[in-house]
Amino acid sequence: MRNSAIDGVRGRFLDFSESVEKRSDFDGAVRYVEDGLLLLKEGHIVWFGDWSEGRDQLLEDAHIHEYPDQLIVPGFIDCHIHFPQAEIIAAYGEQLLEWLNNYAFPAEKQYGDIAYSREMAEFFVAELLRNGTTTAAVFCTVHHQSAEALFAAAQRRNMRIIAGKVLMDRNAPPDLLDTPEIAYDDSRMLIEKYHNQGRLLYAVTPRFAPTSTPDQLAVAGQLMREYPDLYMQTHLSENKEEIQWVQELFPDRKSYLDVYEYFGLTGPRSIFGHCIHLEDGEWKGLYDTDSVIAFCPTSNLFLGSGLFDLERARKENVRVGVATDVGGGTSFSILTSLSEAYKIMQLQKQKFSAIEALYMATLGGAEALSLDHLLGNFEVGKEADFVVLDPAATVLQAKRSEKSETIVDLLFALMIMGDDRTVSHTYVDGRLVHKRE
Repeated sequence: MRNSAIDGVRGRFLDFSESVEKRSDFDGAVRYVEDGLLLLKEGHIVWFGDWSEGRDQLLEDAHIHEYPDQLIVPGFIDCHIHFPQAEIIAAYGEQLLEWLNNYAFPAEKQYGDIAYSREMAEFFVAELLRNGTTTAAVFCTVHHQSAEALFAAAQRRNMRIIAGKVLMDRNAPPDLLDTPEIAYDDSRMLIEKYHNQGRLLYAVTPRFAPTSTPDQLAVAGQLMREYPDLYMQTHLSENKEEIQWVQELFPDRKSYLDVYEYFGLTGPRSIFGHCIHLEDGEWKGLYDTDSVIAFCPTSNLFLGSGLFDLERARKENVRVGVATDVGGGTSFSILTSLSEAYKIMQLQKQKFSAIEALYMATLGGAEALSLDHLLGNFEVGKEADFVVLDPAATVLQAKRSEKSETIVDLLFALMIMGDDRTVSHTYVDGRLVHKRE
């Protein structure tokens, strides 16, 4: 499953040398090395810099992969994606609530079968790697078997994954419901078995407020208190009908976000998908609790949910990561998601540069997931996850790349035109795990 480790990689490198506090500082943090060398040991970066300075450190029998005409960037980070929905991408013609009932829920029923879960987990992880995604926050199904299958597939590749079994005890088909007691017992079993095992991390995962009773949300909050380093992932303010439904189900709460905050589900490791229709007080609540937004461009458009206001998120100083949100999202490709994000910004007369996009997909994504001390750039000591992008992946991309006079212009072209074909190689834990055929 995993290829042998290498000693280093030579080529053109692009990353961010430091975290960026303000949008105006993106360019100042960009690090581009025209002919660079990345040295690796036991899945970590031990040296990075110019080839001319690093080549003397190579042992005579060093195993070096060279990519002189390509571009090497840190591995992409997907902050919100659904493992059991890969097979229903491009299901026609519904908005969120109808789409869940007609497509998502029927697909998820299959994952009580452990053999099926294992088969689809292998497919899902392979698709992530094919698209250059090396870290992801993943929703499984209500079945603990689905989470176990995904964790096992990721663990075989030593891939950093945040995942959890969905909690859902109402407003869904009967065979997709658990109870507060089952939710607690299954989640605790999975936490004890997988959380912090290798590069695996666990997320308490209520699907969204309408499909959990107050008793179940209380259980989710209990788990967060019992295991303070857990993640929490759910959905927030994706669809206007959904928001109205939450108001009807939780009449004592002042807002949708307040439902989660009341039950102790906000905080630095809490990831809220979408957040398109937030009220002023909810923006403040996300900032005050240091919670995170997952920006899901392709699903926001495909399901007709609305346009996310990234400019407002910047002004409110709320952390944001980019996400594919497969299967409401229409592609596993972070490049495709960034292309759609650019168009969403254009429709709102907002700016979204290629540099900001790459930051959001790499170091910024690591910051959103509180993992920037471990990954997101080529700093010595960090985990060796990276992607090789091919500017000549297609005839049209090759022609466009010939006209790129700067690395930023090339990056923008790759972002707008790129997809899984643009990813020629993916490395996880210092090992080659995907090579484009």
